[in-house]
Amino acid sequence: MAVASAAAGSIFRKQLLFSLLVLILFCDACQKISLQVPSHLQAETLVGKVNLKECLQSASLVLSSDPDFRILEDGSIYTTHDLILSSERKSFSIFVLDSQRKEQKEIEIVLAAGGNKTPKKRHTKDTVLKRSKRRWAPIPCSLMENSLGPFPQHVQQVQSDAAQNYTIFYSISGPGVDKEPFNLFFIDKDTGDIFCTRSIDREQYDQFPLYAYATTADGYAPEYPLPLVFKVEDDNDNAPYFENKVTVFNVPENCRSGTSVGQVTAIDLDEPDTLHTRLKYKILQQIPDHPKHFSIHPDTGVITTTTPLLDREKCDTYTLVMEVRDMGGQPFGLFNTGTITISLEDENDNAPYFAETSYFAEVEENRIDVEILRMAIHDQDLPNTPHSQAVYTILQGNENGHFKISTDPKTNEAVLCVVKPLNYEVNRQIVLQIGVLNEAQFSKAANSQTPPTMCTTTVTVKVKDSDEGPECQPPVKVIQSKDGLPAGKELLGYKASDPETRNGEGLRYKKIGDDDGWFDINEYTGDLKTLKVLDRESKFVKNDQYNVSVVAMDADGRSCTGTLVVLLEDDNDHPPQLEKEATICRHNKEYAVLEPVDPDGPENGPPFQFFLDNSASKLWTIETKDGKTAILRERQNLDYNYYTVPIEIKDRHGLVGKHMLSVRVCDCTTPSDCRMNIVDERDVKLSNVILGKWAILAMVLGSALLLCILFTCFCVTAKKTVKKCFPEDVAQQNLIVSNTEGPGEEVMKVYLCGQDEEHKHSEDYVRSYNYEGKGSMAGSVGCCSDRQEEEGLEFLDHLEPKFRTLAKTCIKN
Repeated sequence: MAVASAAAGSIFRKQLLFSLLVLILFCDACQKISLQVPSHLQAETLVGKVNLKECLQSASLVLSSDPDFRILEDGSIYTTHDLILSSERKSFSIFVLDSQRKEQKEIEIVLAAGGNKTPKKRHTKDTVLKRSKRRWAPIPCSLMENSLGPFPQHVQQVQSDAAQNYTIFYSISGPGVDKEPFNLFFIDKDTGDIFCTRSIDREQYDQFPLYAYATTADGYAPEYPLPLVFKVEDDNDNAPYFENKVTVFNVPENCRSGTSVGQVTAIDLDEPDTLHTRLKYKILQQIPDHPKHFSIHPDTGVITTTTPLLDREKCDTYTLVMEVRDMGGQPFGLFNTGTITISLEDENDNAPYFAETSYFAEVEENRIDVEILRMAIHDQDLPNTPHSQAVYTILQGNENGHFKISTDPKTNEAVLCVVKPLNYEVNRQIVLQIGVLNEAQFSKAANSQTPPTMCTTTVTVKVKDSDEGPECQPPVKVIQSKDGLPAGKELLGYKASDPETRNGEGLRYKKIGDDDGWFDINEYTGDLKTLKVLDRESKFVKNDQYNVSVVAMDADGRSCTGTLVVLLEDDNDHPPQLEKEATICRHNKEYAVLEPVDPDGPENGPPFQFFLDNSASKLWTIETKDGKTAILRERQNLDYNYYTVPIEIKDRHGLVGKHMLSVRVCDCTTPSDCRMNIVDERDVKLSNVILGKWAILAMVLGSALLLCILFTCFCVTAKKTVKKCFPEDVAQQNLIVSNTEGPGEEVMKVYLCGQDEEHKHSEDYVRSYNYEGKGSMAGSVGCCSDRQEEEGLEFLDHLEPKFRTLAKTCIKN
């Protein structure tokens, strides 16, 4: 069916061309051109080329008067089929038309035919006597798409020069022969004529690369395989079509004229860069059709606006029926249509406005968090978008912050609420001015000069009177009092009032907050009476302020709450305070830093003065540093011990604080080391006091038992005769071992040592009174040993602080 349709279309076009020829037979002659051609012309053979521009500068249509020839746009003349010129001369005309300028020209073509030799078969016995041009070479050839035949149709002829000497047989191979599509071409093996068996679709096969072969009967190939390329000339058999049947573009409303909307593209399957694929676009119809808002570039397919009057509120969607046509848009070109939808995007070009110019509402006094009014607006922009969502503002009348206005997200209405109590006695009526805008900024239309002003309305709010309770105004009241005010003194209390009578008659007061119980309150007047001495330095006083909370009630039980702040004026009633203990570490600082604290305020505090009495001045010195601290030093190096230093400290007004400072002098680097080096005598006394009668009895019994054991061991040992008086662990070089705490060895605890060689007692021997076992660096705890030289005592230079005093004593001795 497709082949038949293409064939019918080709016949129709030929009939159309002949009809046009009849109309232009009487056009002006331009020039006459003579061409020398062979008498036998094969199909699709280039006959010659003429310069069409010399005849007509801009030609929109080129036609041939003879259907045996076709003319291309560049002036090339091709045969449409195999042609044998019966006479020596043949003529026809080329008609050139300019449809815009209404000009027509004629070019006469005269073909002069030359003689052709009839090809004949060559045998091996024939000889060539002279050289001639080789004929076994690639020959350009083209086939017409959708050719109507008759078939088989002659395409080309190949000949070999070897045919002058041999009997040559020809063959071909390649696509269209022994490859897909099969059997499209065949060759006469004797003459070399190549034929086509059926019509070809260029969109399926645009060319056929073949190889031709020349061989003798015995298989000898005197020629190389000859490459042949058959190009399929395009026939305009494919109408262009839009890539998308339905396309949607978006463009903002009120956009300027010439704004690009979008670009449509079409596809034509015919040969590119030819007249068959030269496409033209146009708009066939706009829906709605008035006024015309859009245009399209015929070559690029770009759609643009032609007016700045696109208004979404009038029409939000336009439909364009488009056409695309090939052959440069000529009437005989193939075409297709498509639909384009253009949606207008909303802009905030319509200001909101209230449904009413004024509103009225009423509310009872003292009501809060209550809705009193709703107001509707109108906005023509797209609903539920920032372009139509309302933002309300109270412009006037809400200076005291009694009202709040918000937007209902569902209805877009204005909601007016009371958030702060209104007082009928102060304002009986309030007039509010309310304005409305959109969430999005107003977009000035292209045809508008200035944006509209804010739409406003007025709301009159009537305040209704109600019987209300007492009023505590102001909520916080400040009174002053001196620091140290004694108990029983009266202070002015908190006063509430009845808003109806503007006085406090009939009100009762009650204290509900008094952290340290300083005051009592008069039930009828609200005045305070002190129950304690007022102390500014109390932990319940913050920033010199002490708070008392009071509730005032009327006869009906209605109440209000107020706060009374007692501001205490500082009195210099506290001397400077000092820590009880200080430490001087000899290996760190040879002084102690004293940092007194004054609980009074800054006016009654530093600078401080420091003094020592006469007895303390003999051992100590003190100097003031920056008026807030002092440095305590020894006049001379004192023994490591506890010392009591009496110190007096005066504040700026001369109030004296007397302190007995306990100073520890230590051979230490940090105060924590000092605690391990010095034993407080008070701790010793305390431990002695703790020992009870049962503890003392236990100690006595334990000592008696130990003496019994020692005596028994002594008696047993005296009866035995031993050869050596030292224990096996002689490495310790101790003469007497009284207690061995080393693990793993079971020995007697007491030896009778100090014997001479006859095993007699000798008083000249040194006795070690304690043996610490193996591995002890110091050996015996005692300061004496049986060693003749003082060696191995270097460890005494590296003792910890708690052993240094003992080491010094041993060295002196």
